Amino acid sequence: MRLRELAPETAGRMTADAEIASLAYDSRRVQPGALFFCVSGFNVDGAGFAADALAAGAAALVVERELELDAPQLVVPSVRNAMGVVADRFYEHPSRELELIGVTGTNGKTTTAYLVRGLLEACGTQTGLLGTVQSIIAGRQREVERTTPEAIDLQADLRAMADGGDGACAMEVSSHALALGRVAGARFSAAVFTNLTQDHLDFHTDMEDYFRAKRLLFEPPTPPAPGVCVVNRDDPYGERLAAELPGAVTFSLAAEADYRADEVRSELTGASFTLDVRGERRKLRIPLPGRFNVQNALAALAVCHERGRPLEQLLDALERPLRVPGRFEPVTDDEPFAVLVDYAHTPDSLENVLAAARGLVEGGPGRVISVFGAGGDRDRTKRPLMGAASARLADITIVTSDNPRSEDPEAIIAEILSGTGPDVTAITDRREAIIHAVGLAREGDVLIIAGKGHEQGQEFAAGRKVPFDDVVVAREALAARRAQAA
Repeated sequence: MRLRELAPETAGRMTADAEIASLAYDSRRVQPGALFFCVSGFNVDGAGFAADALAAGAAALVVERELELDAPQLVVPSVRNAMGVVADRFYEHPSRELELIGVTGTNGKTTTAYLVRGLLEACGTQTGLLGTVQSIIAGRQREVERTTPEAIDLQADLRAMADGGDGACAMEVSSHALALGRVAGARFSAAVFTNLTQDHLDFHTDMEDYFRAKRLLFEPPTPPAPGVCVVNRDDPYGERLAAELPGAVTFSLAAEADYRADEVRSELTGASFTLDVRGERRKLRIPLPGRFNVQNALAALAVCHERGRPLEQLLDALERPLRVPGRFEPVTDDEPFAVLVDYAHTPDSLENVLAAARGLVEGGPGRVISVFGAGGDRDRTKRPLMGAASARLADITIVTSDNPRSEDPEAIIAEILSGTGPDVTAITDRREAIIHAVGLAREGDVLIIAGKGHEQGQEFAAGRKVPFDDVVVAREALAARRAQAA
């Protein structure tokens, strides 16, 4: 494909034409004939890698200022935004061949996307998945590097889905991806807003900036907007978004909405409720516990039904077993107490899972035990808020290390403890903290291990990552407890 064929939608100026064989934004992955995008990072000017890219065989460059290099250049206002629209054109507009459903929000994206995929497949549509835990492209699973791929990778994945027989894709869309233009060029058939609570304030200037980024999914800078917009009215930002989007489809547990659940009851193996779809009511039971999972189910049901799937077929599918790795995931069924691993790493998500655990022990002798930490090099202001949530909702709180990255783990723990008050245990080593919590558990208790969920490693300074899986460590602790008892 010629550069001149890729340039028109970028509002750019081309210094010379060239034949383009591939696209790249990392100079280490440049192949002969590549169009190299000089993307600037937070600390690095992407133009500094242009010479390396040309030496590796790049045929042309995309830049924000013309460089003194002997190579064809496409000069654009924003390399990031150009990367999305160029990749969309290069891969022949794959999202136009797919039913692309984007899910955004602070919490609930992963479970909702899993549910959307399951419901669409139950209705006969082979569906891909792009998310935090894994990607599924044309039926094949793949590990992920980030919640939403970079624009070139995203368009390549969508093309592979379309060519591999997928008719739809359920995709988690992060605020970073929206703010950085990773989804530029992608056409969403539908979009879902789950909620907006404090997170990522190390990246966004404030909550309003965070909200504006999320809103881009529903009203993108480049039309068209999604044909269906599904919004959570239980969330204040969702209520605001619904009022600003003409024709928004709403869901709620507490307010009037198009899709509503009331009489919600939760237990360890699932949640039951009465579903109301625009006045049509019926009893339903899903295999996911917690009120927050009822919200996720409503979101998935609403978007799939509004996209034309039969309600009865969707409801039958919702009642089938579903496992979402690291999302309120049971570790074992053999103990007189419950151990659950969850990805909760924000004040709101931690409060949600602990409130769900509180509901499971209500009326009995059981206690809620909470083990959690907070990630390093991320929003520090949420740490005492997480501590306060656990102190309020758990009977026993154990604060430990999460992914400290470049920070001192004990300093992070101290910031969490500033919100807890007394009677809280701090154990820096996460393995020891989990072992200690398992040793405390007694009949009827619910132990929540929060923060890392599906993650397979623990991140330390200088990029060092050591293998660590909360589920595996919890199982080892349970096995050791059984052996000791025997």
